[in-house]
Order: sequence, then structure tokens, then C-alpha cells
Amino acid sequence: MTTQMERYSTSVADRCAHCDVLSDCPMDRRACAVAAGQEALARQLQFVADASHELRSPVTGLRVELEEAVMHPEETDLHELLQRALKNVNRLEGIVADLLHLARPRAGASDRWEDLDLADLVRYEVLRRSDRIPVRLRLTSGVTVHAVPVQLVRALTGLLDNAQRHADRLVEVRVHRRDGRAELVVADDGEEAGQADRDWIFECFTRLDSARCRDKEGAGLGLAIAREIAQAHHGCMGVRRSAVGGACFVLRLPLLV
Repeated sequence: MTTQMERYSTSVADRCAHCDVLSDCPMDRRACAVAAGQEALARQLQFVADASHELRSPVTGLRVELEEAVMHPEETDLHELLQRALKNVNRLEGIVADLLHLARPRAGASDRWEDLDLADLVRYEVLRRSDRIPVRLRLTSGVTVHAVPVQLVRALTGLLDNAQRHADRLVEVRVHRRDGRAELVVADDGEEAGQADRDWIFECFTRLDSARCRDKEGAGLGLAIAREIAQAHHGCMGVRRSAVGGACFVLRLPLLV
């Protein structure tokens, strides 16, 4: 299975294959391969730069807090300092965990696969959260999939976190069967994602303006991880306009009969 980092290099083979069709000239194929390789390298470097930027923010915040405490110990409230430091550490830990998930092969042999009722998993995870906006559930029981539970929870968490950032008053989660597959749908009534946004919304470090305004802590990795998990389970992820006005994310998985 390819990882998110490896996906940055897949266009090399695609372009070279396309070049073989267009021309028998070795120079054309060589130029095509070089251009594709340069593009793949540029995207990898951009990924590293974006990751470094996201990691730098909590590290910088932690450093500033500690330097202030060292320079002005008599003015430092130790309890508040530790609370702010812990917040930065937690954010840093979350970003590192997300990056590690994107960088390693998914759903390997060591992962525990189970037959599970998708509605039961969704109901349990939604009810244990404390969200800004209440979540309305419309779940069909008996929609069974073969999956790694902890990874589906991670995908669901990414979709719910995204919906909470964008929603105005409503977040809805549905589980049902459609066309012989299991569907997990997370919809909100916030700002609709335009077609231009839909084309790159699953890329790493993507954060729409409305999400930036409401949540400065997110790194823009949740949707990328959700798509990775869907693909690792032989499924897919898509986005369309929600019936209530915002975005509607659909995770489709093979249905266990």
C-alpha cells in the first residue's frame, strides 16, 4: 500500500507511460521523466516544509512560555504556565501522531481486523464526545464491515472535527447501505465547499478560511487521514454539497454480507 508521502511520486510513472503512447522518441520520454521527477521532488519538499511549519508553532509557543518564566520567575504563575505548556505539548503530540500515520503503511498485519456494526461504532464514539454543536444521528443497524476499529474511529474523528469547525447549527451523521456498500455520511450546515476546494480538500495541511477562523489549533491533516483509512479498507472518500447547505463527506466501505 502506498503512503501519503509515496503518493507524491506516483505521477512519475504515470507521465512516463503517457509519454510512451505519445512518442517513440527517447528524448521526449527522458524529458517527460525528468519533469515528472522534478515535480514529485517539489511536492515532497513542500510536504516537508508544511510539516515543519506546523511543528514549529507549538514548539515556539512552548519556548516563549519557558523563556518568560526563566527571565521573570517572580511574575510567573506556575499553574498557568504548566497549563499553557501542556496545551502546546498536546498539540505537538497530535501533529506528530498524524504525520506518523500518513508516513507508514496502513492497516498492516499487526492491526486487529474485526467484523463490526458500523452504526454501533458511530453511536458510541459520537455520544462520548463533547462537541460545540450537537450531532444528529440517523443510523441503520446491521450495516456490517470488516475493518480495524481504531482506524475507523480515527477517520470518524477527523470527519466530525471538520464538521464542527464549519457548522453553524447542525451536524448530522448517517450510516446506511447504498449500492451494495456501507456508507458513513457526515454533513454540516456551514459554508459550502466550492468545486475548487473539493479538488484539493483531502490534501495534507489543507484548511479552508472558515476553519482557520474558528479553530487555530488544527493542522489540516484530519481529512487526508480519513481518506487514507478509507483506501486502506478498500473503500473511498468523497465530498458533495450537503442537503442542509454545507459540506457532506461520504466514506464508502465494502459491505460484509
